[in-house]
Amino acid sequence: MLKGIHHVAIICSDYNRSKDFYTRILGLKVIAENYRAARDSFKLDLALPDGTQIELFSFVASPERPSFPEAQGLRHLAFNVESVEKVCQYLVDLGVDVEPIRVDEYTGKQFTFFSDPDGLPLELYQQS
Repeated sequence: MLKGIHHVAIICSDYNRSKDFYTRILGLKVIAENYRAARDSFKLDLALPDGTQIELFSFVASPERPSFPEAQGLRHLAFNVESVEKVCQYLVDLGVDVEPIRVDEYTGKQFTFFSDPDGLPLELYQQS
């Protein structure tokens, strides 16, 4: 029935800052960018290499996301990577704060967390 995830929608506080982060730093490809005048909102469609998409939205005066302590709902977004160590070093070189690399006690795979410009937790997870 379900075949995979088509997209994840993210609302940001500063559209240009988040667009730069997701395109320049994380390297996601822009599929489409639209300004919706009726909502005074941008919608940016971004693609990952496997076809999964991220929809980046801007809305005027949207409330902050409660992350700490963790709130109910979506906890974080995790990305498959070939090498957690290499991607961590790449992010650190660009000034992104990255948590120490850990090992998943159940799978033995490396993983770590970092945040987008609005504090949304993002995870790097070693590809199988």
